[in-house]
Amino acid sequence: MAGASVKVAVRVRPFNSREMSRESKCIIQMSGSTTTILNPKQPKETPKSFSFDYSYWSHTTPADVNYASQKQVYRDIGEEMLQHAFEGYNVCIFAYGQTGAGKSYTMMGKQEKDQQGIIPQLCEDLFSRINDTTNDNMSYSVEVSYMEIYCERVRDLLNPKNKGNLRVREHPLMGPYVEDLSKLAVTSYNDIQDLMDSGNKARTVAATNMNETSSRSHAVFNIIFTQKRHDAETDITTEKVSKISLVDLAGSERADSTGAKGTRLKEGANINKSLTTLGKVISALAEMDSGPNKNKKKKKTDFIPYRDSVLTWLLRENLGGNSRTAMVAALSPADINYDETLSTLRYADRAKQIRCNAVINEDPNNKLIRELKDEVARLRDLLYAQGLGDIIDMTNAIAGISPSSSLSALSSRAASVASLHERIMFAPGSEEAIERLKETEKIIAELNETWEEKLRRTEAIRMEREALLAEMGVAMREDGGTLGVFSPKKTPHLVNLNEDPLMSECLLYYIKDGITRVGREDAEKRQDIVLSGHFIKEEHCLFRSDNKTSGEVIVTLEPCEGADTYVNGKKVTEPSILRSGNRIIMGKSHVFRFNHPEQARQERERTPCAETPAEPVDWAFAQRELLEKQGIDMKQEMEQRLQELEDQYRREREEANYLLEQQRLDYESKLEALQKQMDSRYYPEANEEEEEPEDEVQWTEREFELALWAFRKWKWYQFTSLRDLLWGNAIFLKEANAISVELKKKVQFQFVLLTDTLYSPLPPDLLPPDAAKDREKRPFPRTIVAVEVQDQKNGATHYWTLEKLRQRLDLMREMYDRAAEVPSSVIDDCDNVVTGGDPFYDRFPWFRLVGRAFVYLSNLLYPVPLVHRVAIVSEKGEVKGFLRVAVQAISADEEAPDYGSGVRQSGTAKISFDDQHFEKFQSESCPAVGMSRSGTSQEELRIVEGQGQVSDVGPSADEVNNNTCTVTPEDLLLDSPEKSVSEGPLETALDHLKLGSMFTFRVTVLQASSISAEYADIFCQFNFIHRHDEAFSTEPLKNTGRGPPLGFYHVQNIAVEVTKSFIEYIKSQPIVFEVFGHYQQHPFPPLCKDVLSPLRPSRRHLPRVMPLSKPVPATKLSTMTRPSPGPCQCKYDLMVFFEICELEANGDYIPAVVDHRGGMPCHGTFLLHQGIQRRITVTLVHETGSLIRWKEVRELVVGRIRNTPEADESLIDPNILSLNILSSGYIHPSQDDRTFYQFETAWDSSMHNSLLLNRVTPYREKIYITLSAYIEMENCTQPAVITKDFCMVFYSRDAKLPASRSIRNLFGSGSLRASESNRVTGVYELSLCRVADAGSPGMQRRRRRVLDTSVAYVRGEENLAGWRPRSDSLILDHQWELEKLSLLQEVEKTRHYLLLREKLETTQRLGLETLSPCSSEDSESRSTSCVSSPLSVDGAAESHTSPPESPSERQKELAVKCLRLLTHTFNREYSHSHVCISASESKLSEMSVTLMRDPSMPVLGVTTLTPSSTCPSLVEGRYNAIDVRPPQVSSRAESPDLEPAVEGEQKKSPGHRPEEEKEPQRLLVPDIQEIRVSPIVSKKGYLHFLEPHTNGWVKRFVVVRRPYVYIYNSDKDMVERAILNLSKAQVEYSEDQQAMLKTPNTFAVCTEHRGILLQASSDKDMHDWLYAFNPLLAGSIRSKLSRRRTAQMRI
Repeated sequence: MAGASVKVAVRVRPFNSREMSRESKCIIQMSGSTTTILNPKQPKETPKSFSFDYSYWSHTTPADVNYASQKQVYRDIGEEMLQHAFEGYNVCIFAYGQTGAGKSYTMMGKQEKDQQGIIPQLCEDLFSRINDTTNDNMSYSVEVSYMEIYCERVRDLLNPKNKGNLRVREHPLMGPYVEDLSKLAVTSYNDIQDLMDSGNKARTVAATNMNETSSRSHAVFNIIFTQKRHDAETDITTEKVSKISLVDLAGSERADSTGAKGTRLKEGANINKSLTTLGKVISALAEMDSGPNKNKKKKKTDFIPYRDSVLTWLLRENLGGNSRTAMVAALSPADINYDETLSTLRYADRAKQIRCNAVINEDPNNKLIRELKDEVARLRDLLYAQGLGDIIDMTNAIAGISPSSSLSALSSRAASVASLHERIMFAPGSEEAIERLKETEKIIAELNETWEEKLRRTEAIRMEREALLAEMGVAMREDGGTLGVFSPKKTPHLVNLNEDPLMSECLLYYIKDGITRVGREDAEKRQDIVLSGHFIKEEHCLFRSDNKTSGEVIVTLEPCEGADTYVNGKKVTEPSILRSGNRIIMGKSHVFRFNHPEQARQERERTPCAETPAEPVDWAFAQRELLEKQGIDMKQEMEQRLQELEDQYRREREEANYLLEQQRLDYESKLEALQKQMDSRYYPEANEEEEEPEDEVQWTEREFELALWAFRKWKWYQFTSLRDLLWGNAIFLKEANAISVELKKKVQFQFVLLTDTLYSPLPPDLLPPDAAKDREKRPFPRTIVAVEVQDQKNGATHYWTLEKLRQRLDLMREMYDRAAEVPSSVIDDCDNVVTGGDPFYDRFPWFRLVGRAFVYLSNLLYPVPLVHRVAIVSEKGEVKGFLRVAVQAISADEEAPDYGSGVRQSGTAKISFDDQHFEKFQSESCPAVGMSRSGTSQEELRIVEGQGQVSDVGPSADEVNNNTCTVTPEDLLLDSPEKSVSEGPLETALDHLKLGSMFTFRVTVLQASSISAEYADIFCQFNFIHRHDEAFSTEPLKNTGRGPPLGFYHVQNIAVEVTKSFIEYIKSQPIVFEVFGHYQQHPFPPLCKDVLSPLRPSRRHLPRVMPLSKPVPATKLSTMTRPSPGPCQCKYDLMVFFEICELEANGDYIPAVVDHRGGMPCHGTFLLHQGIQRRITVTLVHETGSLIRWKEVRELVVGRIRNTPEADESLIDPNILSLNILSSGYIHPSQDDRTFYQFETAWDSSMHNSLLLNRVTPYREKIYITLSAYIEMENCTQPAVITKDFCMVFYSRDAKLPASRSIRNLFGSGSLRASESNRVTGVYELSLCRVADAGSPGMQRRRRRVLDTSVAYVRGEENLAGWRPRSDSLILDHQWELEKLSLLQEVEKTRHYLLLREKLETTQRLGLETLSPCSSEDSESRSTSCVSSPLSVDGAAESHTSPPESPSERQKELAVKCLRLLTHTFNREYSHSHVCISASESKLSEMSVTLMRDPSMPVLGVTTLTPSSTCPSLVEGRYNAIDVRPPQVSSRAESPDLEPAVEGEQKKSPGHRPEEEKEPQRLLVPDIQEIRVSPIVSKKGYLHFLEPHTNGWVKRFVVVRRPYVYIYNSDKDMVERAILNLSKAQVEYSEDQQAMLKTPNTFAVCTEHRGILLQASSDKDMHDWLYAFNPLLAGSIRSKLSRRRTAQMRI
């Protein structure tokens, strides 16, 4: 009956007096089990019908036939529930309805006859059935409890002491229960009746409008009914417990209809709350058990709100759990209670759908026994029915035979069993029934077995097992664990002896009574002891154990024929009696000791004082005994053998010492010979040179110039020596900052480098005392280390020398020591002082320098007026604004025009240019930039009222990201031998600049624009570079930063006597304009918590890239000291392909998939499978060269396994693995003339023993490793190292990896195979340098270790929050800054040159030929030559003297070079063709090359200049060729060489090397550096390449990331196929070349090894590509085209 639904009955009562007084009508109709309700408000509405288990019509009198009495209700519901209680189920009956509906009447009833309710009748019937029971084995017990739930509080109605509220608890097994609820035992119905009456009296009852005795609480009457049954057969007592819950609920009511107020209203709210919760529980249970949800799993939302009220919590099991439940819904028939009645009917209808899973409450073990006994009874009945009842009796008798039965009884039983089998054979199914009967009875017996019997049986089994094991020699612990093997106390046995003491006596063989055989396993007879070995026979021997009459056991060993058996060292051939302790050897390797416990005991008893043997009887004793018996003296043999070994060792040691001494003498003689050879090579006549006079050494003029050039270069090499000052003074800087923080001075100190440049001249107070002497000889600008003092309180910046820092630091220490004694007010007063009283502060000026601008005067050579718009550049290289200045030549008597009221005009100033003074200025100042002040002070430089000392802001180290350092603009001013050539032509050519005449020109300062509003009161002053005492100044103007430009309109006429120095000045030197302003805004950001936070701005916000790792240390190669590299011999660009191949199912190694979605070149993520064999393939690709030849791969190591891109290279990596190199060698791909060198290694990632490589990589995590390959080159002293960081992700072994996005796109286009994209590229630069001389001064200086004081601790350092003084990075950043300043200077010079040339061309076209004395037919060439003269030296003199029809030597050289480049770098079919260059093209080439190759403008060269090639580098330790030009007129920017190489040799094929280069000496040091890919893309797109072999054009995708050009097969291709280094290439463009090739929009890129012809899609696209490749060449081409278009338009 488990899983039955709740029984639901409805009962309608008669009208009460209230309803009769209101003349209510009946709205309830019942027919059978169906109940119908009518709506009195809408009579026409269809009545609502409900079907229940029972519908009781109690509305009329008992005389009515359909009247349902109390007894009928009990018979239908009460008796059924009582029967369930006797069966062992939990039972619950509760009444539900509105107030006054008859719930209490139905449940409790009245005292009158036939008026008792369900509860009294059930209790009475319960005891009547108990009393009627006649079974003596049954016993019953009844307990009752009575409680009420009033206002969510529980009260005990049976115990008067429990007046307080009881707590409701929940037990894990028992469920919810009421703590301390009294359970009273009763024995009769009268006891229950008395307890019920007393409980009803204590129940809370009150009167409402609807019922005079309305129940105000829920009453729960519990009966705990226990049945105990004693089974006589098994002597087991079983019990069943039933819980009968009889619930009388409080009335459900509406506040308006009951008329409740105050306490009654509160009670009604609690009653309605509990009943509402009951309704929710009923609805939820009905929802779960309804049809659609019955077969579904229980969801999280299927929540039953039992705990919302005490009533539902206590009735949880009765409502939806282990209970048989019945519900009686009491109805009111009156129409005035329609809503309450309809609600009750709906509750009852929902409760009908609830299903309860009730079970019998008994012990599971007892239940199983009961079911098994029923099964036994059924089987017995089955056997009796088949006439086999006597079989059962006989089976029981056989099972119960005692061990002492006689043989006759056994035989008779056996005969009866035989007859039973015959009967069973003829009874179908009886055998199976008997087996099942036995099995069931056996289970019953096991279940009936008590715990004590089980313990006794277990103990008996344990004792038997221990006795058996003890006889076998195995002892047991007390807790039952195995202890070990020991010798039996009585049985003779053998134990093994082994050479290993731990394995001795581990095997034990028993000698049983009778014969125990020993032999091999494959013997004919079964052997008791099985041995194996070469000398063991199939039947080796046997042991015979005999018992004498005295009880003594004698064991005899009988060897078989031909078996090697030894007893105590003697071979046994006849039976031998064994004694305890005998050693038995069988064969050659099996050694045993015979133990006889009884014999040993008897011998100990006979000789109790026997001494123990001095030597233990073990394997060594047995072997030694065997040898002694065989006549072999082991000790003597060992001593003799040891003596022989000692003699042999002595002889070999003497021979080795003799050979070592001979080898040492031989090596010493060879070293002496080599030393003499080296001395003779490098010092051939050292002794003779000492004797010969020095004047015999004659140097040529060129050798003298080279020596002077080298001497000056190395004497003033300064950037490395600056590091000594930075490191040595770092501790003073740190201490000053620490004191500043503790005293809250708001002053920060940091190192800064200041260089004496044109834009940033050094103040005199920062120059050392010997600066004037150094200036006379110094060929380079001076760079000093200074201290930048940022006064964040006053917004000022000062520069101190290191000496001044130390002096001020002494005063700071004194102030710091006095700080504790001085009151705070005095300290504040000191802070306000900005005079010299406080060592932290300096005076700051009112006006500050905004920037400088330069205006060149070359237009005065050809008196044409020019208006310049020049940039105002600050000392840090920032453009602060622009200045418009007009320069023109005027006549001496020309009056100044009337400019109006807004123009300020000064008088004519006369200036004299003394040649001696100017030459002294040139010799003292640096010819490179011409910026020194020749010792003049700041006051002489700026004649401005109230200005005072100007604080020069030093250049910032991080703002420079462009080209070029200090360079030499005018070689002719210092050392050029051609400087005298210009004297003659100038006198004749420039009529208006005759020597000795007066020349007047006008400088007009027009406007200043784009100056920031933070500078107010702007004014400008200008002067000549070498005339500081003659400064011209404008009036200050208010600057608002908005509106029109500031109009100075200051006119200054200058008259000068024409001298040679004046002409030289206007040809090359500018006028310096300095703009000043009052700074009125705080220059520093607001102070943070960290006062000393670094204020260095970042150079650029670039995307994050992987760091370049250092090489992984080699494991097999010996550590070699790296020789110091000397001059660089050559450089090569390497492109390296890395592939990781995995083993496929077909046995091939396939490259693993690479994910290129990062977007950056040379990056990618390898997608690998876990647990698969792998190989790493590395391919080196480079241009063929004579000096780069790979010999072999010495080692390839993998290490630094991590899950972050950065690696801690300071730690020792334990996971470094050297890979096995499988193959290496050159490969030759078709249609590619580059050199390919490939090697392959096997990589077992599990050998690293790293969890990161052995597991599947988690989501969004990547694994990084570092690979280093050590490759030996033929001409190098040590292996070259290629290092690459790999990024990888490991997937499971069977994971199907999708191809990356780029690979799928390539598949779609069909242009690339998958294997060609599954690789990662690396770009490297290989430098081959000569071995430097270890004894040179430069090398000794680099090796000198300077103490870095920045790591030393100073007091208060912890307050600096990680601040550090700058060191090496400051030097490198300063080099970038110098390049930017130099580039800005060259831009201004070039802008002036272009403006002047355009002005001259315009003037010539207009027919103004009076400006030049040249004739009309050669005016163009002369003007061009004249234009070139102030900027170029190479062809100036020749252009003046030679006729214009014949090309000059310079033009011839350029023409020949262009022809050579054209004929060599392109296809072979053009190598013999004649190339013509037009005159205009020749002049353009001459002018452009002159411009780009001019010594004064080296930064305009075609190659891209990098810091390492244009600045003195700290890393390389030497100047590059372009830094310091030799005193030689050359078109190539190279360092001088005694024997310059022929240009044509550089174009030779690498395959045709000279004879002397075929076997180069191993004197080169290789260095391979990985190139960091630039994240900035200058241009990308498609270009057509001319194929050298097929004469066809191939389309390739090109990406320009300066200084490299990356070439791809298509825009979908993510793997670089080739690279071009623009810093080593030359970009060429020629219209004649396009006409010759008949291919428009083409240009060429020429490298040292090949020439490449490129074609763009359009003219605009070609110029864009030219601008990306070489911006200067593109600018010159556009300028020429614009001039050509202008001329065509004028024509």
